[in-house]
Amino acid sequence: MKSLSCFLPLCFILVLLASCGYHNPYVYNGPEKSVYFTNWKNRTNELGLDQKIYQSLIKWYQKSGSIKVQREKKGADLILAGEIVSIDLPSLSYGAGNATTQVKVYLTIRYILKNLKTGKVLVEVPNQVYSEAYTINSSSTVTKDNESKAIDTIIDDLSEKIYLRTLNEIRHP
Repeated sequence: MKSLSCFLPLCFILVLLASCGYHNPYVYNGPEKSVYFTNWKNRTNELGLDQKIYQSLIKWYQKSGSIKVQREKKGADLILAGEIVSIDLPSLSYGAGNATTQVKVYLTIRYILKNLKTGKVLVEVPNQVYSEAYTINSSSTVTKDNESKAIDTIIDDLSEKIYLRTLNEIRHP
């Protein structure tokens, strides 16, 4: 009897959520769509940044069972193209009494999402800047690891936002 009293409130919450039209914003269950990602141009000297973004985007788009990532443009419904415009990795200098404890990395990108069937541009972002702070440590290895984590956080954040904008455009054309 005690387990039933714990189970009933959970059932009530689930029924309430289902009846109010709640949907998970991270999942698209509509008609199947396919998206082709171009190789992003990397205008920075940070090698491999384009591949990190590509892998992160794939991870986000795989959250939806109705969106398929294609390796070829032919037959795709959508195309996502982008460019890494710049990355600002501040150089650090230490002087007497001027010890830096935290800095920010800035990543500037641009991208476009286009419907290949209609030729309509769904999303065009000509300039978007992402930033993330990281801490400075007396060990250069730890500082470099902190910088890498900040860049990874930025990449995951931008991938999530691009994915959610895509879902919004697909749901509400």
